[in-house]
Amino acid sequence: MKCTSLLNTLAIASTLYPCAAFSPSSPLSETVTQLHNDATASSPVEPPPLNPLLSKIKPSATVEVFSLVKQMEAEGASVTSLCVGEPDFAPPDCVLEAATAAMKAGQTTYTAVTGTLELRKAIAEDLKSRKGVDYNPVTEIVVGNGAKQCVYQGLLAACGAGDEVIVPAPYWPSYPEMALLVGAEPVIMETAVEDGYLINPDVLEKCLQDHPKAKVLMLCNPSNPTGGVHSTELLTQIAKVLEKYPNVVIMADEIYERLVYTEDKHTAFASLPGMRERTITVNGLSKSHAMTGFRLGYLAAPAHFAKAAATLQGQITSCASSISQAAGVAALTEVDESWLANNVVIMKEKRDYVLQELAKMEGVSVAVPPNGAFYVLPDVSGYYNGDDTKLCLDLLKEKKLALVPGGSFGAPGTVRLSYATSMEELEVAMTKLREFLEGL
Repeated sequence: MKCTSLLNTLAIASTLYPCAAFSPSSPLSETVTQLHNDATASSPVEPPPLNPLLSKIKPSATVEVFSLVKQMEAEGASVTSLCVGEPDFAPPDCVLEAATAAMKAGQTTYTAVTGTLELRKAIAEDLKSRKGVDYNPVTEIVVGNGAKQCVYQGLLAACGAGDEVIVPAPYWPSYPEMALLVGAEPVIMETAVEDGYLINPDVLEKCLQDHPKAKVLMLCNPSNPTGGVHSTELLTQIAKVLEKYPNVVIMADEIYERLVYTEDKHTAFASLPGMRERTITVNGLSKSHAMTGFRLGYLAAPAHFAKAAATLQGQITSCASSISQAAGVAALTEVDESWLANNVVIMKEKRDYVLQELAKMEGVSVAVPPNGAFYVLPDVSGYYNGDDTKLCLDLLKEKKLALVPGGSFGAPGTVRLSYATSMEELEVAMTKLREFLEGL
């Protein structure tokens, strides 16, 4: 393969597969850099310079583990992967049928930038009936091409140059990079493993005191990568702190809210007293209804935020897919609650199995069991002197098991496992991990 072709492949991989782990100084990065140098050394003309902003931005999805997985699979190896954050089951039949019917009915044209009114009404009704929050479907809901786009547009609407964005760690790797993209500065706020990596209100208040330029608080609940769930009581305490800082907007990423394994239901942050008018809620159907490839998410917020996000979206991508939107209506109005509840039961069983197996492994610990999403973030700092990237690379090479280094989530010395796969695959993965660690 020519150097330029491989470079293009890696670039595409980083966009399509957000599960790998990357470090600017990693072996793969150095290889990519060398390939780039080799490819351009003979070029007689220097390419035009890139936007200086890119010097601050890390790849949105790191390449190292993914690239090795693809290389090994191309060589005929069978790789067990627990790095992808998407359900292993198919969407409900009514969702697929709605997409097919929409295409056959000729619903293949542009919709309003903010989405079809039918879908926005369905979203508003779902938020009102399940979460206790009222939104005007005409002025306060924007349907986007996945929740990720909605988070970015929400940030771009709420803050800019000179502002700061509070990002609790461990975090979804895109949060700090999105803050940089909008011209703001990410402020990493550490959480404690003994607290289940949940936000401590006292720590939050100290962080806000120390950072008067803070304009946005990122609140991922349930959390990717920890699976932690903030209780109603804890969220209320957080809201009490935020009452003292009225200019801080809360970016409530609630994409995993349907996957909670405790008797207490998930609480929408916007439903708390005084929080609706300053909260941008982001959600979607990717995790709950297994619709990751449909690229359908939404933002629900006060009209001035929603209008700004719609303006931005109109200049970036315009509307989400009309076919996906028709499928989204079916997901919200036709899927029986029992289907969703059954998936929660299955995911909990998988979580329990993974926790049970990890507890048997020497030098591996999970201080507080995760109560949501489909991730576990065990501490493995007793191995490799805490070098989680080296551990994951060797694990992939020797056992053909792909995990994600926790350092890429702001949690060095950990690894992230996604149990959103089959129980058979989980059994193979846990056996491989145990054998690998026992051999060190």
